[in-house]
Amino acid sequence: MTRLRKRISQRLKEAQDSTAMLTTFNEVDMRALSELRNEYKDAFLKKHGVKLGFMSPFVAATAKALQEVPLVNAVIDGDDIVYRDYVDISIAVSAPKGLVTPVLRNVQNMSWADIEREIVNLGTKAKDGSLTVEDMAGGTFSITNGGVFGSLLSTPIINIPQSAILGMHGIFPRPVAVKGQVEIRPMMYIALTYDHRLIDGREAVTFLKRVKELVQDPQRFLVEC
Repeated sequence: MTRLRKRISQRLKEAQDSTAMLTTFNEVDMRALSELRNEYKDAFLKKHGVKLGFMSPFVAATAKALQEVPLVNAVIDGDDIVYRDYVDISIAVSAPKGLVTPVLRNVQNMSWADIEREIVNLGTKAKDGSLTVEDMAGGTFSITNGGVFGSLLSTPIINIPQSAILGMHGIFPRPVAVKGQVEIRPMMYIALTYDHRLIDGREAVTFLKRVKELVQDPQRFLVEC
């Protein structure tokens, strides 16, 4: 085992041993976001110099939901609960030597274009091995996207000392009920694994539903509701 693999193993086992992990699930209808992306991807690339992917809406929705449900962005410190008024999101990236989690800083102040640019920057550094300790230090919440490998559903493990992690998965066409009619829609399962010592089901489900609302209806970002 490499030193990085050993460290990853230690941290994953420590997360299992030191937290009360529980996972809740929901599903997102990706039709509206897919249509928006297809319509504006060329203009977005021309203006901002980066492609419009699905990560930026999810990251932005997560930041907004974390501000509305601050307990999911908090952490246990001894006998205290520490709340953070900022959102630093660790993004799980597959690097040549193993999984790394570079951090997007102050996501609550970032646009979709800002998020896409920073994801590209951190992803490039992960691939060429130039990530620094500072790039990966901290983080108040994590997002992992197994969908890039074709995952249908999973239960992600918390990136300690954080209190929760969001798992994205593959987008697959499925029959769903829409206004009493069965339609084929591009659907994604999403999962939130959280530390039940700190976060109860009400906060976890409320958070995940809010992420779903924002991603499923991206116009909400425009009217900020």
